Amino acid sequence: MIDEVADRFLSHLKTMRGVSEHTIRNYHSDLQRFFQTMNIDSINEVTRSQLRIFIMQERERGQSKRTVARRVSALRTFFRYCVREKYISNNPMEDIEGPKLDRSVPHSLTYEQVSLFLSLPDVAAYLGLRDRAMMELFYSSGLRLSELVGLNKRDLDLDEMLMRILGKGNKERVIPITENAAQWLQKYLVHPERMKKTSEHNAESDPQAVFLNRFGQRISTRSIDRLFSSYFKRSGFAGTITPHVIRHTIATHWLEQGMDLKTIQLLLGHASMATTTIYTEVSPELKKQAVLQHHPRA
Repeated sequence: MIDEVADRFLSHLKTMRGVSEHTIRNYHSDLQRFFQTMNIDSINEVTRSQLRIFIMQERERGQSKRTVARRVSALRTFFRYCVREKYISNNPMEDIEGPKLDRSVPHSLTYEQVSLFLSLPDVAAYLGLRDRAMMELFYSSGLRLSELVGLNKRDLDLDEMLMRILGKGNKERVIPITENAAQWLQKYLVHPERMKKTSEHNAESDPQAVFLNRFGQRISTRSIDRLFSSYFKRSGFAGTITPHVIRHTIATHWLEQGMDLKTIQLLLGHASMATTTIYTEVSPELKKQAVLQHHPRA
């Protein structure tokens, strides 16, 4: 019974709410962990006491605050679904809070680091050209990784330099493409090797997808993670740099160039302005400007 309801719940998240595969895998793991750890066979057996004990035990086992908070979120969303679908009459997660997370300030790259990163792919090769087009679009538009992967040819209007993005919760937004990114995209999309099988890659087999892997199919988020990781290692950057750091970087750079927070919020697809305002804490350049403008002895 639990597995059946959980499968319906996860299917609902994917089809009706547009939740990413990564989140669905995590939620599935979180639900399994709770029911197996607490040895529960039916959702009707779940009590608030069991949930509180589970959360406390997870912290005692050394799980991070972020992991425990995600498990609490998975359970809260699951039991709300169960009440709405009338599998249970009362929500056992009512009034149960997860750990308070420390607000982390996202890391961003300098302009010089971005330039170096973008110069790394070998654009004389078809796959290198793909990587450069991907990086340029990723940096210039502040896309989420899932949005970059899900991009279809029909979503692009390179003449008007616009693209349609389907973001979290199937929310659609239209955002501009920079001239530079549009040029790299055009070169990649019309490259003669896209439709040919070579020793390095297969011909296009997905006529909808913009970015393809070497098998000619839509590239995955995992593949892009690996690609970016290899380029970052070559760059010699210190620390851990992920594709998401690029999204943080362009948001910070937009802010430094004078773009207002509301516009940044719309471009990034943030549901809440609170998510966007964290970028005001990132930029040392903004802090420097503020001191020079407002300090009485500057």
